[in-house]
Amino acid sequence: MIVAAWITFCACRSLAQLLLLLSPSAPQARETLTTARLGAMGNSCVCREDSDLEDHRHDSASRATSRAQARRVDHGAAVGADAADRSGRPRDPVRPPRRGRGPHEPRRKKQNVDGLVLDTLAVIRTLVDNDQEPPYSMITLHEMAETDDGWLEVVQSLVRVIPLDDPLGPAVITLLLDECPLPTKDALQKLSDMLSLSATVAQQDALNPAKHRNTTAVLGCLAEKLAGPASIGLLSPGTLEYLLESLSADSHPTVMLFALIALEKFSQTSENKLTVSESSISDRLAVLESWADHQDYLKRQVGFCSQWSLDNLFLKDGRQFTYEKVNLSSINAMLNSNDVSEYLKISPTGLEARCDASSFESVRCTFCVDSGVWYYEVTVVTSGVMQIGWATKDSKFLNHEGYGIGDDEYSCAYDGCRQLIWYNARSKPHSHPCWKEGDAIGFLLDLNKKQMIFYLNGHQLPPEKQVFSSATSGFFAAASFMSYQQCEFNFGAKPFRHPPSVKFSTFNDFASLKPTEKIILPRHRRLALLKQVSIRDNCCTLCCDVMADTELRPCGHG
Repeated sequence: MIVAAWITFCACRSLAQLLLLLSPSAPQARETLTTARLGAMGNSCVCREDSDLEDHRHDSASRATSRAQARRVDHGAAVGADAADRSGRPRDPVRPPRRGRGPHEPRRKKQNVDGLVLDTLAVIRTLVDNDQEPPYSMITLHEMAETDDGWLEVVQSLVRVIPLDDPLGPAVITLLLDECPLPTKDALQKLSDMLSLSATVAQQDALNPAKHRNTTAVLGCLAEKLAGPASIGLLSPGTLEYLLESLSADSHPTVMLFALIALEKFSQTSENKLTVSESSISDRLAVLESWADHQDYLKRQVGFCSQWSLDNLFLKDGRQFTYEKVNLSSINAMLNSNDVSEYLKISPTGLEARCDASSFESVRCTFCVDSGVWYYEVTVVTSGVMQIGWATKDSKFLNHEGYGIGDDEYSCAYDGCRQLIWYNARSKPHSHPCWKEGDAIGFLLDLNKKQMIFYLNGHQLPPEKQVFSSATSGFFAAASFMSYQQCEFNFGAKPFRHPPSVKFSTFNDFASLKPTEKIILPRHRRLALLKQVSIRDNCCTLCCDVMADTELRPCGHG
């Protein structure tokens, strides 16, 4: 009886389905039936790799149709996204939610990796909001890098397509690799095998400076991300030969620069530092440090980094430290080396700064003002992203979150790369052209009229006044640097190139520093002094300067 009833039920259901498919609304019915069957199968998904293979089986007309359908589907998804979230239904497992990619943005094909890299380079100047989501091309590259093969594709593309003449090229390499997942040991080994670096390869790459520079930049970025055994393994004898050969006189200056930066970052691991130091690198750098005041701004960067490395990392027997021989008698105001992070490089004169880290580093002057009219100038050494201007005692800088000068209500900054004025983490365009190496940027602060004026080679912009709604005193000259950026400050110790027509004062005329306050010690000497400092048992555990006279309860600290 039960068997007979089951057979009758199945026959009736099949007949009903047949009649439904033969009806005038058959296409919709078939779609409904198919959806119901897929729903009964659970959360099925199609892998990206399988999807790519399937795409190759269709001709161009079929691909065009698929793209049109995808656009229609995505539009519907965008309209109903909020409702889907409210209903608690599971998200599409084929496209899990990712930071910055909306439902109207399908995954890019892996085959477009070169295009995605160039898209990111092209759009990076438009990222003008700290809360702005990353460009879709960058997010897609990060997705690709989640697998070893995808990560290797991204790295190879960065080496292959970033142009030599774009000032933001190396910064984009750092930005992309810094956000990608850490490579596995197998991925690093495969990369080493593919690059197969040696002194001979460096000589061959010298014929292609873009590839040569990009390879050294990638190595430097990986050295900064990795630590311990992974960094030691990446600095193989062949890699060391490649980087040292890249410092030869036959190399392009930008190749020399990024090879040196890579060696610096590898040397953050003590064993690597010993290996590099034993390679007689200090002899090569002793020649290159003479470029520190070169008229060619690219060679000037090489000289600056060579001098800094000789003072801080690769010490040379018999060489006098730069701070011991520089003449600071006429300098009364300089960059404050005591309240910056270890990632910012400041010259022994205290007037030139450079950032080679992946963070957004900031620095301010040693002198602040409360009234009057003040002016200083900056010479642009690199034409990438820097925010330079005025900050106050209340300004807060978060280097790893990308917040610098102009990113709070107590500071205002000029950005000549993206052609923006920054205040309170918001930007507005200005009319100056993009700055370039050697340009003079002027900064006038008029506390009587409560206004700031920015100049490019003597050409002024309209005054900025918004910062004075939050701050009226305690202003410092200050600047923030993206990766691989450098500039020189003039606080009045030498004549200005484009002084404004109004009457003004300079920091150097009114500030004063003790001789000991002017000394910017190399890191190893500063650490040695810190080790000599003794802290009494009964001193305050917060400031370590005076005796404790208060006890915190219930912890008992004092």
